[in-house]
Amino acid sequence: MMSTGCVMLDVAGHELTDKERQRLQHPHVGGLILFARNYQSKQQLRSLVADIRQVAPDIIIAVDQEGGRVQRFRDEFMRLPAMKVIADRWLDRPKEAVALSEMIGWLMAAELIDLDIDISFAPVLDLNLERSQIIGDRAFGSTPEQVMALASAFMKGMHSAGMAATGKHFPGHGWVIADSHLAVPTDERPFSVIAQQDMQPFKFMIEQGLDAIMPAHVIYTQVTENTAGFSPFWLQEVLRQQLGFEGVIFSDDLSMEGASVAGGYPERAAAALKAGCDMVLVCNKPEAADQVLGYLDSLEDGGLSHRSLRISRMRHKNKVLDQLRIADVKQQVEMELA
Repeated sequence: MMSTGCVMLDVAGHELTDKERQRLQHPHVGGLILFARNYQSKQQLRSLVADIRQVAPDIIIAVDQEGGRVQRFRDEFMRLPAMKVIADRWLDRPKEAVALSEMIGWLMAAELIDLDIDISFAPVLDLNLERSQIIGDRAFGSTPEQVMALASAFMKGMHSAGMAATGKHFPGHGWVIADSHLAVPTDERPFSVIAQQDMQPFKFMIEQGLDAIMPAHVIYTQVTENTAGFSPFWLQEVLRQQLGFEGVIFSDDLSMEGASVAGGYPERAAAALKAGCDMVLVCNKPEAADQVLGYLDSLEDGGLSHRSLRISRMRHKNKVLDQLRIADVKQQVEMELA
């Protein structure tokens, strides 16, 4: 079994620096997330990924490639629609919308796997309750039934291409108004309402084979005083025990303002890992990533022992993709969206 560290970090540009090569070889680094700043062309990105693999062969390489506002790689890639486009179609033509969602899920995954990128953090399972601007058109719909139908089709497409799916943001980010990148959002609703509405897509997707989940940097004030990503109640009692989830739990980015409630970066990592996260993300702050790695060095097992196998399952499952099929599905999706 390969050993996979529990920290996911990032790199600055189109090529690795010597310092980044050194950091990627740290035993507690198990993942790397790419951003738009890392992309110039498919050829350049392929070279960057190959270089990363040479330095850290077992690393999980990720990106946010949902579609719409959240698509890091655009030129030379299919411009994926916001999921609201699929949601709107579902209202009148549900069968067509489900088929389109599956095609887009497959195409998104296939284009990334073709470059040896393991995962996109998708699909979004939040409800569009017309309150959260940060979710908004990223959602597959406003009702649990709509999100379940379309997100499960999207995941089916991802799985068919060979990519593991990550549902976010547990137990639901759709009600809060504040942006957790910039503030500490709160959701004042009781647990019963969240469980009956927002959690239903997560419950359903877990039953359908969801591979990973990312919790929200949101405090559900009537439930716990911690954000979901720092809460043993949400991650262990609800997610693991009540919902029976056995996949990977990724923290959301510990650099976000919503994570500041836990203190400094080592404290944030400690809180997330103690709560039940398998891998913690530290983005856009290499000095903070170094602080977290130093903290893990101080632990006896670095928190790795029971997490490594789960994380390793996030590697993509497809080594050779049919370029003709990618082109054909891309054409089909373009026609459907025209």
